[in-house]
Amino acid sequence: MTAMFTMFTLAMRSVRQRPGRCAATLLSAFLGATIIMTFNSMHDTAGARGVDSRSAETLSTAAGVVGGYGSLLVFFAIASTLTVNVRQRSSEIELLRCSGATPAQLKRMVVGEAVAVALVGALLAIGPAMLGGRVLLDVFQDSGQVAESVDYAFGPIALYSGLDITVIAAAGAAFLAVRRATTGRRRSGGRGRRFLVLGSLVLGGLSICATFAFSSTAAALMAPPVYGSILLAVGFALLSPRLLRALLDRLPLIGPSGYLAVHTLRVRAAQLSGVLVPLILFTAMATATLYMQAVENDAIDAAGVPKSVDAKNLETLNLTVVGIIVVFSCIMLINSLYAATVYRREEFGQQRLAGATPGQVLGMVGIESVVLTVTGVFFGTAAALAGIIPFTMVRTDSVLPDQGLGIWLGIVAVAAGAVLVTSVVTAWRVVRGSAVGAVALAA
Repeated sequence: MTAMFTMFTLAMRSVRQRPGRCAATLLSAFLGATIIMTFNSMHDTAGARGVDSRSAETLSTAAGVVGGYGSLLVFFAIASTLTVNVRQRSSEIELLRCSGATPAQLKRMVVGEAVAVALVGALLAIGPAMLGGRVLLDVFQDSGQVAESVDYAFGPIALYSGLDITVIAAAGAAFLAVRRATTGRRRSGGRGRRFLVLGSLVLGGLSICATFAFSSTAAALMAPPVYGSILLAVGFALLSPRLLRALLDRLPLIGPSGYLAVHTLRVRAAQLSGVLVPLILFTAMATATLYMQAVENDAIDAAGVPKSVDAKNLETLNLTVVGIIVVFSCIMLINSLYAATVYRREEFGQQRLAGATPGQVLGMVGIESVVLTVTGVFFGTAAALAGIIPFTMVRTDSVLPDQGLGIWLGIVAVAAGAVLVTSVVTAWRVVRGSAVGAVALAA
């Protein structure tokens, strides 16, 4: 008991002494809790007195669908930022182990930090979530899907779900991150990870195959392929270190910047692959949802019938979900990239002392960003196509959508812009200083 209290005290002192290190986790928890509370407040609103059955069904559907998406996004966002955080503290963790701290004590310390930061982020999210819920209700009312007489309610479902999911996600992600750091490289890709990868890929494939069991006019036709694409994207994201290494083995790059980029990516594949998690999820979810909604809209127009309330409800929900995914995933992508690039200050300084110019270092970062973008977009698109093709075949008797590459190019432009601008601008700010000072500061 004394040891547990000591490690918790150490964790709180660590947070107070270096709050900047926890900023990425705090931002992930804040945004994640805001999304979860915003949509789960629709459950509270639907359960209020005087709400008609149609309005209650619309609100409950929105809360249920996005609640599942949100929980998944929150876990992966917090996991990616905490993984970067823990790896940046490898020297500190090793020093504590040499001082007598056991792996169990280190886990309690890191998990305690993560829980404390996540709880603060979730509490800060209450106000924005209440405002976001009101705006979301207005969207449903303006589209005629919810009666104007329905009043907004922010109750225990929204509050407790936001607090519980955020804190549990932070605790679980921190435990997994520090476990990898304290058990060594040999066990980092053990049975648990393989089980999650296999489970995601198998369940994703089964969900996509279930699309063929629905009729072309079924209201729930879009659900199986979308969920299947998301699960496949999760599996690819978990496999991202191996996928990145496989790509690098076939990537011939010449010149100083190309050599540095390939060498760095091969050595730091596990660390840099954390960027691929939000990138793959963003590409897969946005591509799958937007293309399926476009196919659905064209099919309704071709039938010559006006959109039903359910069709309008689904379209509004999908567009809202995609908008949230775009904002949340881009912020998490920028968050992870910024933290990972700033952490490489010492590495950049050492490369410059070894003879590399600032331009060559920036070129290296640019090539790394291009490789990461291509990898993330490729596997995200593959996961999305796995769901889009079955949906299009059932809904329209075609194999591919008729919308062309316009939607996909827009998604790729957003992803590439976020990766390239964040990485290069952050690296440029890092290499502006003295190389000797960077190495001395890191030491």
